[in-house]
Amino acid sequence: MHQALVRVRFCFNRFESGNLAKLYFNYSAMNAGKSTVLLQASHNYFEQGMHTLLMTAALDDRDGVGKISSRIGLGKEADLFSGDTDVYDAIMARHTEQAIDCVMIDEAQFLSADQVWQLSLVTDELGIPVLCYGLRTDFAGKLFPGSAALLALADHLREIRTICWCGSKASMVLRMDEDGKPVKAGTQVVIGGNDVYASVCRKHWKSGEPHKNTR
Repeated sequence: MHQALVRVRFCFNRFESGNLAKLYFNYSAMNAGKSTVLLQASHNYFEQGMHTLLMTAALDDRDGVGKISSRIGLGKEADLFSGDTDVYDAIMARHTEQAIDCVMIDEAQFLSADQVWQLSLVTDELGIPVLCYGLRTDFAGKLFPGSAALLALADHLREIRTICWCGSKASMVLRMDEDGKPVKAGTQVVIGGNDVYASVCRKHWKSGEPHKNTR
């Protein structure tokens, strides 16, 4: 009961001060620098004496389990979420240990729709901003479940842009097989880097050209 009263009072104070928390979705194709932007945002909070909670998907272990890493060498330890994680409970437990000023989630495309709803409770009930970073669509041009839910529920949407090899904006992700040929069918999730995926514009996604002069 005491914890519930504290939570209600905290939310009321946030409302009275006009500092309403929001749910953000920062999306892009691969290699747009999403993790770099996340880590820089977390550092900005740190410089102001604030505490952030970083989370990332357990299934993405390319740079080690429980770590958010950028292509330019930045890295930070992070809590993990998997398909059966109640992210509201996980964040609430951390918030009880130490007050959290902002939650930042990498690889947010791997969230379930239910988990995105749980994140909305973090903003609406706990008054904590939640910044999500992830891919919008998969290699087949379809929305990830987490991305679809975030596009529907987030208060603010922001596209982090990158470019195709032709110079146009890259909005699609092309998957390649071991011979470098485009793949348009298969399971939605295959963990990999530049040897498996390429960010391209819609035109070259359709033509299956991950790089210049490959045909």
